[in-house]
Amino acid sequence: MKRIDKAYINSESTALNGTEVFDLINPSNHEKIGEVVLGDESDAQKAIAAAKEAFKAFSQTKIEERIEILENLKKAVEKRKNELIETMILEYGGTRQFCTASYQNMTGAFEHMIETLHCFEFERKIGKTLVQMTPVGVVGIITPWNSSNGFICSKFATAVAAGCTVVVKPSEMSALQTQLIIECFHDAGLPKGIFNVVNGLGNIVGNEIVNHPDIAKISFTGSTHTGKMIARGAVDSMKRVTLELGGKSPNIILDDADFNRAIPQAVLGAYMNSGQACIAPTRLLVPQSRLEEVNEIVKEAVHQVVVGNPANENTNIGPMVSEKQYERVQSYIELGLEEGADLLTGGMGKPEGLETGNFVKATVFTNVRNDMRIAQEEIFGPVLSIISYQNEEEAIAIANDTPYGLAAYVTSSDEIRALKVASQIDAGRVCINGFKHDPLAPFGGFKQSGIGREFGAFGLEEYLEPKSILV
Repeated sequence: MKRIDKAYINSESTALNGTEVFDLINPSNHEKIGEVVLGDESDAQKAIAAAKEAFKAFSQTKIEERIEILENLKKAVEKRKNELIETMILEYGGTRQFCTASYQNMTGAFEHMIETLHCFEFERKIGKTLVQMTPVGVVGIITPWNSSNGFICSKFATAVAAGCTVVVKPSEMSALQTQLIIECFHDAGLPKGIFNVVNGLGNIVGNEIVNHPDIAKISFTGSTHTGKMIARGAVDSMKRVTLELGGKSPNIILDDADFNRAIPQAVLGAYMNSGQACIAPTRLLVPQSRLEEVNEIVKEAVHQVVVGNPANENTNIGPMVSEKQYERVQSYIELGLEEGADLLTGGMGKPEGLETGNFVKATVFTNVRNDMRIAQEEIFGPVLSIISYQNEEEAIAIANDTPYGLAAYVTSSDEIRALKVASQIDAGRVCINGFKHDPLAPFGGFKQSGIGREFGAFGLEEYLEPKSILV
C-alpha cells in the first residue's frame, strides 16, 4: 500500500500543512490500495507563489526552448508506459483497452503541441498594428478522475507551449496516477516552478486556486455543476476560463445506414470508458419504422459486451470509479423504470460473479422519450437510451433538445447527407460514420457543455492574450 503525503512545488516534494487523509480504493474489489494526505489553502498558496515566480523567466523563453521541454516530457512519459497503464487500471478501474488509448493521448499531447508550435504565429501584423500573443500568466488546472493523466498532459503541454506556469489540483481519487506523472515530469528536468501539484478537495484547494488573485486562468474538465461554480468564482478577478463540461451526446442513425454495422458500433460507443465519458453517445436516435429491428440488433450487440476485470484484454466495461458513482448509476436505472421506459437489457444490481466491485450491468432502455430524465441528464455509466424519430428534421430537433452540446454522431451511407445533418447539430464536435479524434482540431462544448476550446492552435490561443502595439 502506498502513502502519498507530499505536494510537488518548485520541482521538489514538499511537506504538506494539510492533514486530512483520503483512502484510495480499488473499484474492482473494494480493497484499500493506498492513501493520500490532502493539502489545504496554505499548500495551494505555496504552489501559486512558486508558479508566479517561475512565470517571470518562463514567459520569456523562446519557442525552441519550449519545444525542447515538450520533447523531454514526451520521452519521460514514454519510459513509464506500462506503469502508467497498470496504475490507471488498478486505481480507476478503466479497461485495458481504454487505458492504453488514454496513454497514447498522453504522449500525443506533447507531440501535437510541438506540431502546433512549428506553425503558430506569436506575432502578427493586423492592419498597421503589431499584435503580440503573450502568455496569460499562472494557470490553475483542475482535472477529473476519468483519464486524469491524459487531461494533465494535454493541459500542461498547452501551458508550456504558451509560456505559462501551472498549479494542478487533480482528483483526490487519482492520487496514485498523479504521483506517477509527477515522477515522469520531474525526470524530464523541467525549469523550477513551472509545474506544481497539490492534492486536495475541490472546496479547499480548488477554491483557493479559483479565488487567488495570482491565478490568471482556470482550465477545468469536469461536471457542469462544478464548472458553473468555478465560473462564478473566477469572475471576481476576471480570470480567463476554459471549461470542458458534461454531455448527453446524440448518435443519429439515418435510415440509409448499414444498421448491422452502425448499431453494434453505437452500443460500444455508449459504453466507452465504461460509460464514464463526457463524449459517450448515450442517446441513440433511430427511425421509428425500424425500432424493432434496432432493438434486436442492440440486444445481440450487448450480449457480446464483456463486463468484468478491467485488466483483461477483452473487457469492454469495468467498474464504476467509486461506490458513490455506482449508486448514482443505479438510481438512474431505477428512474428509467419509473419514467416508463422499456428495459431492453441489463437493469438494477451487479452482474453475476462481480458482486465485490462497483460493476454495473450493461443497460439499455428503449421507447425512451427525450423529455425523460434518463435522456436529459448525464448518467456517467453504461446506460444507453434508444429514442425513435419520424423523419430527419425530427431527428435533428431531438438531438438539439438538450442543455448540453459537447459531441454528436451521425451515421449514413451518404456522406453529403450526413454532413448536412451534422452542420445542423448544436455541438462542439460532430463525428460522421464512426468515432474519430483529431488532436489538432478544437474541442469544447456548446451551451452548458462548456466555454472555450482545447487542442491545437485554438486551444493554445486560450492560454494567450493578444496585445496590440500601434507604432
